[in-house]
Amino acid sequence: MAAAIRWSAVVSAVILFSLLISPSTAIYCDEDDCYDLLGVTQGANASEIKKAYYKLSLKHHPDKNPDPESKKLFVKIANAYEILKDEDTRAQYDYAIEHPEEVFYNTARYYQAYYGHKTDTRAVLIGLLLVLSAFQYLNQWTRYNQAIEMVKKTPAYKNKLRALELERSGGTTNKKKSNKQMNNRKLEEDFSKELDLQIKGAEMPSVWELVGVRLVLLPYTIGKLLLWSGCWFWRYKVKKAPYSWEDASYLTQRSLGVTLDAWRTVDDATKEDLVYRRLWEKPNLESYMSEMRKESKRRR
Repeated sequence: MAAAIRWSAVVSAVILFSLLISPSTAIYCDEDDCYDLLGVTQGANASEIKKAYYKLSLKHHPDKNPDPESKKLFVKIANAYEILKDEDTRAQYDYAIEHPEEVFYNTARYYQAYYGHKTDTRAVLIGLLLVLSAFQYLNQWTRYNQAIEMVKKTPAYKNKLRALELERSGGTTNKKKSNKQMNNRKLEEDFSKELDLQIKGAEMPSVWELVGVRLVLLPYTIGKLLLWSGCWFWRYKVKKAPYSWEDASYLTQRSLGVTLDAWRTVDDATKEDLVYRRLWEKPNLESYMSEMRKESKRRR
């Protein structure tokens, strides 16, 4: 790991050094001057640049001149013309000539001009979402598997595994070591499928929780939320209907400020008592919180 870090540092240093020692104009026409390649001065107008290019292209075009060196020169001439015929890129090149010390700035402007407009923003956003979703999914699986391995090492898990083994074998144990190891592996696989592991912060990954999927489904989610809010307002604000069990349970959970996962772990009797107290009403909630504080002090 340390060697890899040192190697990355060396490569970065070499790239940085090469940028610093090479002139910023080199990214346009390599080591040549774009104006010199076309045989014009820096003050030449667009018409003069165009005439010079056509004159040189007739002389060095591969169809006119089979010389390999002439072909290489033609490529340089064509590249110089592409740079100087456009007012924006020519202005950037002139700025690079006048300010050769601004290497990073000139390099950034060059790549932005030549590659920025060629990239579809939508494709970049989609690619970014896919990469983020992939990393998110892998991270969730890693956390989930690590949590599962930690749970398997706990005494509670081992006791349940032993109880399941006794239940499957009818109360008898297999004394052969090899058979016992094979049975234990099979039992662990079966038990992992049967056991509902409630691991806070490391739930089983789901594609529906990925940022990319959520963004795609955002219009549907917003529409569903608006419809639900409208139905809620009509049923309970306009018609003054009594709350259903599900809605009263939701109001109780929200009033207590607990997460949905934590609320699901509460036993049914406790849920029923909390819902019956109508904790979404402020006086009832304050009374309940006061009782809890008194109970906590009494236990101390």
